[in-house]
Amino acid sequence: MRLRHIEIFQAIRQTGSVSAAAQLLHVSQPAVTKVLQHAELQLGFPLFLRVRGKLLPTPEALALESEVEKVTESLQGVRRLAKSLRREPGQSVRIGAIPALALSLLPPAILEWTRDYPTIACELSSDHSRELVQKLLMREIDLALTLNFSGHPGLTTQVLANGVLVALASKGYWPDAEMSKPLPLIELADAPLIGLSSADPLAARLDSYLEAVEPPPRVRIAVQTYSLARAMVESGAGLAVIDPFTALGASPATTAIRPLAPALPITLYAVTRADEPPPHTLSDLLQVFSRRAQAQLDRLCDF
Repeated sequence: MRLRHIEIFQAIRQTGSVSAAAQLLHVSQPAVTKVLQHAELQLGFPLFLRVRGKLLPTPEALALESEVEKVTESLQGVRRLAKSLRREPGQSVRIGAIPALALSLLPPAILEWTRDYPTIACELSSDHSRELVQKLLMREIDLALTLNFSGHPGLTTQVLANGVLVALASKGYWPDAEMSKPLPLIELADAPLIGLSSADPLAARLDSYLEAVEPPPRVRIAVQTYSLARAMVESGAGLAVIDPFTALGASPATTAIRPLAPALPITLYAVTRADEPPPHTLSDLLQVFSRRAQAQLDRLCDF
């Protein structure tokens, strides 16, 4: 099948008729019919059968569909990349961050940076680390902020700040006399812990960290983002081990934060493409991120 055949095939599958497919593709109905007939002639079997006025896929068409979807996704990726390559550098910056950072670090840092560069447009997005890496490689974003080291040869990683994971619990969960001390790992034994989904890059490290706890924490709820873990703690569902940026966003009137002992370190990374040096404006932005991240981490000393 040629690309044009695939395009027509997909349009008919979406709309159920030749006329609707023609409208979707902004071409004439005879043109769609001609391409469909040519595709079926080349394949040697029909792709659609007319049933009660609608075109329904044949078993052969259904068998082809999953492979056709792959080609379509690849073609869409080519189009997105081509669109990104047409961008004029220096006029805008596209930043992606994991949810934990998008809600805490990103807003105040961007506000500060745009005061110095008011003519540069910013496009902000939030995704998990794996998706951020893919968007960088596809040139859909210019910078990613993450707590996970990618190690991809096509990307450059810069350390912005270092911190530790913390335990977050409802106010009163720990005695007031213990609040000025780190939380010993053993105190997580049999605790009602909000777990992290296996999709989280830090989940494996956290699981390894908790292997020494006996009996293990009771994990009845697992979440995919630290912000959701914080919300569950605030609702009284248990305690969570999360990043300090998310934990510091919780209300001190209803929650309490304690670092762990021994500490479980984390690193804030800025990731860019290795094949193009970032503009100086982006370097200034990274300094803002680094300074503000460290200021947030220093607040843990107040707890």
